[in-house]
Amino acid sequence: MSNKPNIPKGTRDFSPIEMVRRNYIFDTIKKIFKKYGFQQIETPAMENLETLVGTGGEESDKLIFKILNSGDYLAKADGKQLETRNSKLLTSSIAEKALHYDLTVPFARYVVQNQNDITFPFRRFQIQPVWRADKPQKGRYREFYQCDVDIIGSDSLLNEVDLIKIIDDVFTELFQGKLKYTISINNRKILQGIVESVGEQDKFEQIVVIIDKFDKIGRIGIVKELINIGLNENVAEILIQLCNIKAYDEALDKINFNENLKVASEQLEYLSNKISGFHNGEKGVEELEFVFEKLTQLGLKKANVIFDPTLARGLGYYTGTIIEVKVDNFPSICGGGRYDDLTGKFGLKNVSGVGISFGADRIYDVLLDNKLYPEFKGDSTQVLFTNQSAADEERFLPMLFALRDKGINAELYPEQVKWQKQLVFAEKKRIKFIVSTNENVDLFVKDMNSTEKKPFSSIEELITFLKK
Repeated sequence: MSNKPNIPKGTRDFSPIEMVRRNYIFDTIKKIFKKYGFQQIETPAMENLETLVGTGGEESDKLIFKILNSGDYLAKADGKQLETRNSKLLTSSIAEKALHYDLTVPFARYVVQNQNDITFPFRRFQIQPVWRADKPQKGRYREFYQCDVDIIGSDSLLNEVDLIKIIDDVFTELFQGKLKYTISINNRKILQGIVESVGEQDKFEQIVVIIDKFDKIGRIGIVKELINIGLNENVAEILIQLCNIKAYDEALDKINFNENLKVASEQLEYLSNKISGFHNGEKGVEELEFVFEKLTQLGLKKANVIFDPTLARGLGYYTGTIIEVKVDNFPSICGGGRYDDLTGKFGLKNVSGVGISFGADRIYDVLLDNKLYPEFKGDSTQVLFTNQSAADEERFLPMLFALRDKGINAELYPEQVKWQKQLVFAEKKRIKFIVSTNENVDLFVKDMNSTEKKPFSSIEELITFLKK
């Protein structure tokens, strides 16, 4: 058996340069969240299992990492359930807690517990890791960071407009205008209208989970899966026809913002006629028309917006607008939607919310693959004081802390070793300046990108030089 250390599949270590890049993403997103008036909160990494189960639907329940009870967790296990060897039956008696699989459900729990201290509508953001028992693959991890922003306690569709504008601001800044991205928008009520129009509303959740796979398994795969859950082939074909809207496929390739919104409006009109008379569907069309109208008035910087009737998103708590952002050849990098009664599970009825989540790890990969990270300066040590004798330590220690007090990142080499070894150390850490002495004990500072050595006689002179 190998003793080589490793980490669980679907998790990653991050080096110093990777952390600088990740913090660049977090800082950019956080800055824009604050610009829109959102306040930051945090919730625990683990929640009571009963808080998470049943909120996001059956598929989401499968993704939950359960935490075994502390101590001898089998001692209090139900004997009969243990004999069945059925993990679903046994879980409740051996695991009371779990790692959260998203930040929205814990947020709903937080809102209910703190409702008397919250000013509604409440605008909050969270930047924390989440865990999902998923199959790891490119762009899909078991531990990853989400950057969530939500507005709760308001039914206004202006909130959806705000969130789409946030998406546009974030990716305009991160992608620097060099990368195209698409915001796909749909409404769960439209999907309800479509499913009701073919008389299969009892299978709504199953149907939308299948329809959401359209871009992965295609028309044939969708028909096959719909038949497998009990729909006849004719009904399956009608559903696909309503959800795919082939007549407008070519128009979706356009990247002109106004043209795309015009196409979206035409799609909505087409679909509205098909599901006329079904209240949920008509309401969904009306809501999306409002969102598209406001976006047309306000405009977007770089986003390519489309209406995608196949978009459902896997989490079952969505009830209205749903949003997803993609870049070519990558999974979704941002998504979210409207949830009308997620707090109801915890005793606070009829409180509507809407939010989106940026997938920091996928955004990281997109920026890296497309060489979109800026050159980072001043994020690590800027100045190294060399150390070749006890006299150097005595001389440079006060200078070291004087530089730090002035906001200059500096360090003193901890051991008294040859100058050449310290030079190699500085090169590997990409340290810009070295401060040292010569044989006459004269002080000098050396720019690592130059052969020139600049003499100085006081700490004030050194600071002035470095500031320039």
